Amino acid sequence: MSYPIGHTADITAPAPPAPPAPAEPMPHHAAHPRPAPRPARTPPPPAWRVTRAARYAAIVRLMKQRHGVRVRKWRRSMSGCAWRVYYHDGRAINWIEAPRPKTPLSLAIFLHEVGHHVIGFDKFKKRCEEEYHVWEWAIDQMRRLGVEPDDKVLRRFELSMEYAVGKALRRGIKHLPESLKRFSPRAA
Repeated sequence: MSYPIGHTADITAPAPPAPPAPAEPMPHHAAHPRPAPRPARTPPPPAWRVTRAARYAAIVRLMKQRHGVRVRKWRRSMSGCAWRVYYHDGRAINWIEAPRPKTPLSLAIFLHEVGHHVIGFDKFKKRCEEEYHVWEWAIDQMRRLGVEPDDKVLRRFELSMEYAVGKALRRGIKHLPESLKRFSPRAA
C-alpha cells in the first residue's frame, strides 16, 4: 500500500515491558547505584611507538642522504664506530656502525657517529677534542630535529668525555683545551 507524499502510516510499536516489581524492599544503598568502575589505564597504543620509530627512521634517512654516510651494521650494543674507506679511483665512502635508533640514547649514539664524518677526522689535533665537538654536534642535532636529549643521553656524554680526557691524560697530553678541563679526573 502506498501513501501520498507527506503522509505516514500509523504504526504503533509495542510498549516496552514494565520493569519487574522488586520482590522485597531494596536496601538503602541500592537506591543509589555506584558508577561503573573506570577501566584500568592501558599503555600508549602501538601507533605511538610506530610514530616514534617512523620519526627516528626519517632522521636516519635524512642523515644518510645529507652527509653521505652508509651503515655497515646496526649494533645491538650501545656503542659505535665511524671510518672512511679510500679507493684508488679517488672515491671515499663514509661508514658507521651504531645501534638502530629506537630511544633518545641510541639516536644520540647514531648521530655521534655521523658527527665524526660531519666534523671531520682531521680537524682537531687532539682526539678528545674531536670527541667533544662530535658530541656537541650530535646533541645539537637532536634538539634541531625535535628530540630533547634526556638524562641518559647527557650522562653518556659526560661519561664518554671523562673517558676520552682521562685517556689523553694517561697518554701524556701536554695541553688540555679549556673546554675539556671540566671532564678531567678530580685531584685526590
